[in-house]
Amino acid sequence: MGIRLFMEDAIVLKGIRARLIVYITLVLLLIVLLLEGVFIAAVHYYYLGSAMETLTSRAATSATFFNKYLEGYSINERARYILENLSPDESSKVEVLSPEGKVIINSFGFASSERIDTPDVKAALSSGKGTYQSLTPGKEERILAVSIALKESGTSIGVLRYSVSAEPLYSVIVKILINAAWVGLLVIAFGFLLSVIIAKRIVEPIQQLTGVAKEMATGNFAVRAKKRHDDEVGTLAVTLNYMAEEMVKSEKIKYDFISSVTHELRTPLTSIKGWGETLLVGDLSDTEETLMGLEVMTGETDRLIGLVEDLLDFSKFQAGELTLELEPYDLRGLLEDLLLQFRYRGSTKQIRLYADIPDEPLPVDGDFNRLKQVFVNLLDNAFKFTPAQGEIRLSAVLSDTQISITVADNGEGIEESDLEKLGTKFFKGKSRQSGSGLGLAICKEIVEMHGGRLRVQSEFTKGTSVIVELPRYRIL
Repeated sequence: MGIRLFMEDAIVLKGIRARLIVYITLVLLLIVLLLEGVFIAAVHYYYLGSAMETLTSRAATSATFFNKYLEGYSINERARYILENLSPDESSKVEVLSPEGKVIINSFGFASSERIDTPDVKAALSSGKGTYQSLTPGKEERILAVSIALKESGTSIGVLRYSVSAEPLYSVIVKILINAAWVGLLVIAFGFLLSVIIAKRIVEPIQQLTGVAKEMATGNFAVRAKKRHDDEVGTLAVTLNYMAEEMVKSEKIKYDFISSVTHELRTPLTSIKGWGETLLVGDLSDTEETLMGLEVMTGETDRLIGLVEDLLDFSKFQAGELTLELEPYDLRGLLEDLLLQFRYRGSTKQIRLYADIPDEPLPVDGDFNRLKQVFVNLLDNAFKFTPAQGEIRLSAVLSDTQISITVADNGEGIEESDLEKLGTKFFKGKSRQSGSGLGLAICKEIVEMHGGRLRVQSEFTKGTSVIVELPRYRIL
């Protein structure tokens, strides 16, 4: 079982590490691809756009000049004049085209009957200006071209076309893109290594927590998790340590409870066994001794029954099997019956029992037997911890929304350090009185199941007050 748990933990941690590496690498890859795309678009626009703007400016300037100063010249005369006046430094291919798109003359002095019908020529003949970019790599050379209409009296008589090869530009762009691709690959590789380191730093604390949890699962609550950072994992480490501390406390309470219950069971059993043997070997004709022995045995048996009932109730609470049979009734009747029952006990122990119960009804919607169990337990505790000549007061207060019943005594009280733990399962405090330590915890559970609240107020050596607050029942 332990080996399987360890392997499952290892698989989970490897899965977390792998997912972190994959996710970080994918995010980095997407970012690099996005930036590369933006960079490619920017380089493309910068080089080709700049070249096109320069070419357009030169073509427009030349066409404007020739249209202005060669007014009245035919297209062939203009073509010859343009060729003769080209700058020796002109790197563009200059062509003069007829309205049909045939080359009248180009910058090399040649004419051609081949028709040029690229989009720039068509746009120049229709609107006066057109541009064209042949950017798809293939058998033909990629070019940039600008065409401007040559006009006579507002009518297009030809086209002045400037074109330049885009291949050198593309060579530069490709070199830049290759370098950018290498940079992107280096960034991705660096990001991958960084993701491995980050994943390791994230997973290592989880592995440490897993090891601590495994140790705790084997019962070693002395082990502690190390808090490395103030993050969720650090909070988990603190929580795990807190859980271990609480488990240690719970284990101590459990062992104390076992020891206490063992003692509580042994004492009455010893008395019962002792008196049983005494009666067996003794003289049964001694009525006084026989009755005393039977009385002791009956009392000790009642103590055992009480302990067993507490344990049974506790097991039902733990299993969630305890149910209430709620019905409306007057709580005043129950309190008055308990007063009659405990007044006799008070007289035998020389403890005065006072009551302050209103004459009006105390309506509640509750389980009669369970609420009786609560108040019997509270009164029994009050008598148990109140010395002779002491006082116990049972009072009830009715308000619009609730009923408050208080059982107060002037007994030994409870130390402040124990007060907040009172009502915890198995907790008995420093008292040497007999008991399982479950009674008050069970009372608290029953009251809360009724939608109420149980509070304890105490001052050491001066007395204790237990207040039970129950919702008031109203007839609709």
